[in-house]
Amino acid sequence: MSSPAVVLLSGGLDSATCAAIARSQGFAVCGISFRYGQRHVAELAAAQRVAASLGLARHIVVDIDLRQFGGSALTDEMEVPKGRSVEELGAGIPITYVPARNTVFLSLALAWAETLDTGDIFIGVNALDYSGYPDCRVEYVEAFERMANLATKAAVEGRRPVKIHAPLVHWTKAQIIRCGRDLGVDYALTSSCYDPVANGAACGRCDACLLRLRGFAENGMADPAPYAMER
Repeated sequence: MSSPAVVLLSGGLDSATCAAIARSQGFAVCGISFRYGQRHVAELAAAQRVAASLGLARHIVVDIDLRQFGGSALTDEMEVPKGRSVEELGAGIPITYVPARNTVFLSLALAWAETLDTGDIFIGVNALDYSGYPDCRVEYVEAFERMANLATKAAVEGRRPVKIHAPLVHWTKAQIIRCGRDLGVDYALTSSCYDPVANGAACGRCDACLLRLRGFAENGMADPAPYAMER
């Protein structure tokens, strides 16, 4: 019987690839998604599609409300940046950063992992083709893992250490896409957009769309996901 692993599953390109990697390593993948007050639910629908396509052992959606805090274009009434240059994407922390989001998500994933009797947690953060988020860095992942091993019963008792797997952290978006393609990820099912239109199609101009489209272009591939604009 396969050992379970908790995988943070947003419905985007990175998390879908991360789930496929966990599956390829022999884990029974337990996906966890969050309805956290984000301005759109297209990514949750995508997470459900990805979970079904990859044959996840379990998939749950946890409700929390980060809109009570705001402070981000994804949870507040702020305009999502569009059409930024490659240079601008790497300059500073953008307003699409959700305060402490990965810390909140990983903490809840850690709690579920304890009840599943596993210490393996996967997160699809990546520190190369990213938008400057502080909680996507190697240092952050390593620090959370150290904290988790101080905070959980099984780790403190020496029975089961916590391992935060971040297999994409040193990869470009193009490398992530190649890996997912080789593992059978159907990227048409995923949604990475920060500001999709009413039918769920991606805007094609936000930071997430631009990074994603560049990754596919570098592989000589067309992005199979639906877009609201001509590319």
